[in-house]
Amino acid sequence: MITTFKIAVIPGDGIGPEVIEEGVKVLKKVAELDTTFQLEFTYFPWGCEYYVKHGKMMDDDGMEALRSFDAIYLGAVGYPGVPDHISLWGLLLKIRKEFDQYVNIRPIQLLEGAPCPLKNVNKEDIDMVVIRENSEGEYAGAGDWLFKGKAEEVVLQTGVFSRKGTERIIRYGYETARRLNKSLTSISKGNALNYSMVFWDQVFEEVGKEYPDVRTHSYLVDAACMFMIKQPQRFEVIVTSNLFGDILTDLGAAIAGGLGLAAGANLNPERNYPSMFEPIHGSAPDIAGKGIANPLAAIWSASQMLDFFGYEAGAKTLLKAIEQVMVEKEVLTPDMEGTSSTVEVGNHIVSILTTFYGDIHKMHKV
Repeated sequence: MITTFKIAVIPGDGIGPEVIEEGVKVLKKVAELDTTFQLEFTYFPWGCEYYVKHGKMMDDDGMEALRSFDAIYLGAVGYPGVPDHISLWGLLLKIRKEFDQYVNIRPIQLLEGAPCPLKNVNKEDIDMVVIRENSEGEYAGAGDWLFKGKAEEVVLQTGVFSRKGTERIIRYGYETARRLNKSLTSISKGNALNYSMVFWDQVFEEVGKEYPDVRTHSYLVDAACMFMIKQPQRFEVIVTSNLFGDILTDLGAAIAGGLGLAAGANLNPERNYPSMFEPIHGSAPDIAGKGIANPLAAIWSASQMLDFFGYEAGAKTLLKAIEQVMVEKEVLTPDMEGTSSTVEVGNHIVSILTTFYGDIHKMHKV
């Protein structure tokens, strides 16, 4: 029986449509070559351009329309002229929160052929998974702006750390570390944030009693930043808060090839709602429409989607194809010191996949 997955595609803003189209092309090729599953794509024209025309980032019934899909494939959100807090809260964060996508997964992995700014670092030294709390914390949106424009002006930005939210993300971290047989590192800032992060550290210790087989470490976020540069091999699985995860994963992207290779998954593990997959490089309006955007991050996030659907072999094959592109160094976009276009990189990935799957079939026949 062939399984069909329904994917909602929101190309978004700037380079989003360009890179997502290559991701869709690659996903279609994987499904064509695999033959055990099918993919159906439905496009939604939401984003900043939609906002300029309609005064809103998505349709009023947009969330209801997305609810029936198995996954959401998002390009990028944000464009000059539309304030960031409107573009983010009107689309990306709205989807994350209402669909309870409380797990953000960012692979920080140095693929073969990827550029690395660190000296004397091997591929094996940078291989970590960052699990970021994705529903509350510092991005809960709680606070107030009092006496605006007056001498007494005060702004309050409140981080929200519920026991439910904190415990479930930490437990997800422990479960992931156990499944992968790797260590788990908690990153917080308990010495300065004397309520939220002390609570985080306490819950990390409490939940850890249920996982005596998992090796653990706990670092302050400033020390973790230093270790990520000086000794990245310390980290295998990381669990951290919304804000710290946001910052640390961009640092991780920098040491693992740059934002052109940075992919992210927003998961609802219980699958009560669709999960969302996206490159995290942003809309890059300065190069939008030029056909030179790097699609590899979008393609990596497509690999994450396949993994989430349970097609681990296809996901790994796609990563190997990305590695081969970088090892060959013949078909790369300008950000990776190449001269190829976005479409040419996508086409080359498709060509490599065809070869890979052909080799696999030959092996099976033998």
